[in-house]
Amino acid sequence: MTRILLADDEAMIRAGIRAILATDPSLDVVAEAGDGRQAVDLAIGHRPDVALLDIRMPRLDGLGAAAEIRRVAPATAVVMLTTFGEDDYIAKALDVGAAGFLLKSGDPRELIAGIHAVAQGAAYLSPKVAQRVIAQFSGGRMARGARARDRVEALTEREREVLALLGAGLSNAEIAARLHIVEGTVKAYVSAILTRLGVRNRVQAAIVAHEAGLVA
Repeated sequence: MTRILLADDEAMIRAGIRAILATDPSLDVVAEAGDGRQAVDLAIGHRPDVALLDIRMPRLDGLGAAAEIRRVAPATAVVMLTTFGEDDYIAKALDVGAAGFLLKSGDPRELIAGIHAVAQGAAYLSPKVAQRVIAQFSGGRMARGARARDRVEALTEREREVLALLGAGLSNAEIAARLHIVEGTVKAYVSAILTRLGVRNRVQAAIVAHEAGLVA
């Protein structure tokens, strides 16, 4: 049996979800919460296999509850269930450690499949959410990486070495020691790098270094 904690501030929504889960005899709703704070308390008391959380709840929202549950009951996998499919909710849910993200407008079979997946240690995103994540990744990070690599191409090989060490958080003195050059030369390189990249400071240069893949 997979033991489930269900949290949603609307009793009728909880009843509907519970009815869907009841169609699978291997799923057992052991506790229900009407807000995020109660969900955390019940997670501590029941130690469910899966916590199914709505995002918008009183007292403590689903994102906050997810973060708390992951901290106090790390064996409990968290699945976010919501009517909201905005990218920022998806990103925040994944950031706080949610293993699944489902939309209430999705197929009930997705709900059951998602719970089984996360209970077995996998991750599960509804198809619509997966499309958003892929689009955000390919259109966001990959595009920024391509632009950063183009900018870095304008640097000399030595300037790229300095930029990589700068991106890794080394000071001018540490860079000088690593490359066996004097600190004044490093300062000159850094100044040239900032100019060539069109950035104002070391932090912005470090971001370019990371996006370009110069820093592991």
